[in-house]
Amino acid sequence: MKLTPKQQRHLRALAHNRKPVVIVGSAGLTDNVVAEISNALSHHELIKVRVNAADKQSRTKMIETICQQTQSSLVFAIGHVATVYRRADKPTIILP
Repeated sequence: MKLTPKQQRHLRALAHNRKPVVIVGSAGLTDNVVAEISNALSHHELIKVRVNAADKQSRTKMIETICQQTQSSLVFAIGHVATVYRRADKPTIILP
């Protein structure tokens, strides 16, 4: 799902006070971590993920992989924290 800039601003505002729900640790992006992110997206629609990677390039790759494997959209990423969104079957977040 491609988000418009207006939708990204709306989701960014909603995510501002949220804490990271899933943390990708030193073991990297395993199948269990991807499953947990997918499960969290099913429950919350909008989550923050903390990606502990050595450099920016590997963080970016992990975030892209997360979005691809969970069929979610990247709202924004700052430092080690990425905010991702996936519309639920019964959405609670109404996008403009």
